[in-house]
Amino acid sequence: MLKKIFLYNGIKKNYLNLKKIKNYLEEKTGFKIEIRDEFINYCISKISVEEEKIKLIDKLSDDIARIRIINPNKKEIERIPHPIEINLEKKYILKWAEKPIGNFYNGFELILIFSNLIPKEETNLKYCHIVFTNQLFGTWDEKNFRYHARVVVFGFPTIISTTGLVEGPAKPREFYLKKQMGIDPLILKEEFKGRFIDYEDPRITEIMKGYVMQAIFFHLFGNPFCSDKNCRLYNAHWQEEVINAQLKGDYEFCGEHEGILKKIKA
Repeated sequence: MLKKIFLYNGIKKNYLNLKKIKNYLEEKTGFKIEIRDEFINYCISKISVEEEKIKLIDKLSDDIARIRIINPNKKEIERIPHPIEINLEKKYILKWAEKPIGNFYNGFELILIFSNLIPKEETNLKYCHIVFTNQLFGTWDEKNFRYHARVVVFGFPTIISTTGLVEGPAKPREFYLKKQMGIDPLILKEEFKGRFIDYEDPRITEIMKGYVMQAIFFHLFGNPFCSDKNCRLYNAHWQEEVINAQLKGDYEFCGEHEGILKKIKA
């Protein structure tokens, strides 16, 4: 049985309110929820020996720099990062702040790095770790032969990106057609306002409730998704599908998943 869920706050801005998400999860599931600091810093803080901390930070800086995706059309990442890249990663670990957006990371490799940081006493399935970040990560698509940005990559821990929410799900087709015609992106943003999620969008907290529920269903059952387009567990590929499933549906969860949630809470 799942004992506790940890939410790691890698975004300390008003557009993501983890306290609201915590309250929502407790009300829906009955599980104990704990909000923690940014994931890497939290894990490093649990190491008491200073020399071990320094070695770990050096290793993390190199490992994270190595999994940057430079060419999204190339599956294998075989690169030695430039010292500048490593030093930048180290800078943000040593003095954490919300990292600038721009880098693109391999999502599964990032989970592998993170999984090795989790305290040993919390590395069993009694605990669910969910990491929020503003960094963009992706996974390789075997159909399109390229990396695609993702909102969430499930694992131990599960990682969720607010930047991925903006850049991952596709905007309406007409948006791209008009963009190809050379129409100013600012004009397009105004024209299609409300039909996609933008940076620091006030709807992000509400939408992320659904993605966290997907992470919990993955942790419990291995299947985070639902085929019902109105269920919060729907695997949306378009921005308008995200908005419909998370904000506009007549119900939050389909009958099947609502029933499962009631059993979980009971």
